[in-house]
Amino acid sequence: MEKDTYKTITKPSEEVLFKDKNSKFFGYAFPVKTEEAVKQHIEDLKKQHHQARHWCYAYQIGTETIAYRANDDGEPNNSAGMPIYGQIQSFDVTNVLIVVVRYFGGVKLGVGGLINAYKTGAQMALEASKIVTRTINIDYLISFDYKNMNKVMRVIKEKNLKVINQKLELDCQITISVRKKEAQTIFEIFDTIYEVKIKDLAI
Repeated sequence: MEKDTYKTITKPSEEVLFKDKNSKFFGYAFPVKTEEAVKQHIEDLKKQHHQARHWCYAYQIGTETIAYRANDDGEPNNSAGMPIYGQIQSFDVTNVLIVVVRYFGGVKLGVGGLINAYKTGAQMALEASKIVTRTINIDYLISFDYKNMNKVMRVIKEKNLKVINQKLELDCQITISVRKKEAQTIFEIFDTIYEVKIKDLAI
């Protein structure tokens, strides 16, 4: 059975702080859907923490096709970005950016210490976030003449479908969002109604 749900966060986490040997690690989690949003959050944090030494992050975007990136921002290879990304995987969330900002405290932590600090900062940021489960939906555009309105509306009501958009004039258009695992069935119901057209908006 194909998975048609995913977990994500709805709003930015509260700032969390992890300390180790005078170094401070501030952790943040943000909901994101684009790489532009990622860049914007990092720029904002660089302004907010302009005296910090490193702004390490990882993000994952997408529900079916996944894009992700882990950035060590000057820390030793794989000591920051990957431990942060590991927490995104461990909490099984997507459309999320986690940034851990480090203020160096004068004492080197070693690679093991860094991995632990960035992992913990990311974990604390996710624990401070509200994680929700969403369904993966497919959007369909249904087109029909006004005279066929009742037929279309009956199906929408019976199947309890979510209408995102509607234009009800002489020629009507309704956009519905259907949970992926029910999408094929719903498509076929509308496809068999005489004089009603349905198309997948993603295609």
